[in-house]
Amino acid sequence: MKSCVVLAFLLFSLICLMYQASDACSCAMSHPQDAYCHSDIVIRAKIVGKKLLDDGPFGTLRYTVKQMKMYKGFEKIQHVQYVYTHNFESMCGVKFDINKYQYLITGRVHDGKLYTGLCNFNERWERLSLAQKKGMNHRYQLGCDCRIKPCYYLPCFVTSKNECLWTDMLSPHFSYPGHQWRHYACIQQKEGYCSWYRGTNTRDKLTINTTDP
Repeated sequence: MKSCVVLAFLLFSLICLMYQASDACSCAMSHPQDAYCHSDIVIRAKIVGKKLLDDGPFGTLRYTVKQMKMYKGFEKIQHVQYVYTHNFESMCGVKFDINKYQYLITGRVHDGKLYTGLCNFNERWERLSLAQKKGMNHRYQLGCDCRIKPCYYLPCFVTSKNECLWTDMLSPHFSYPGHQWRHYACIQQKEGYCSWYRGTNTRDKLTINTTDP
């Protein structure tokens, strides 16, 4: 009898561990430009309150925001007052600090509401590089017809003229985020080709090819 109880306990523990593993949030690496282009809404805002809504088995967090600036999505929502996310990080819910920082927030609109999660690009504004701030303001929009192609191991090549190779992951000292992630945008040129562009100072106001940096 005792052995049966122990076996049942071990089986229950294993099921719980399998459930937690399957329920964990997992996101692929993405470039901020992709996050911008694939989002319905991109704003800079300060979180001023939150409320747990009892609208399902796990609940939804509703953050009240003070919108500072909208970079994308005027046609979807003219002014964002609330941002919605899952209550649990295991379900990709986002935790924002209240009345502390300004955040860049990206997300999708559903039934007139802005939803975001861990797989969206959400970051404290002061942590963004100058190139990322310029990208959100106008530069990323110029590259939304381009495709940023991750390169995890060599050889890797562009296969069409609208691709830029994202090679941060090839660095022997790679730590996410990398140099291209922080400082470059993939912009479409007059000839229709896409290439990496930095343009944060005089020296960098040159377009570089698809394999560099």
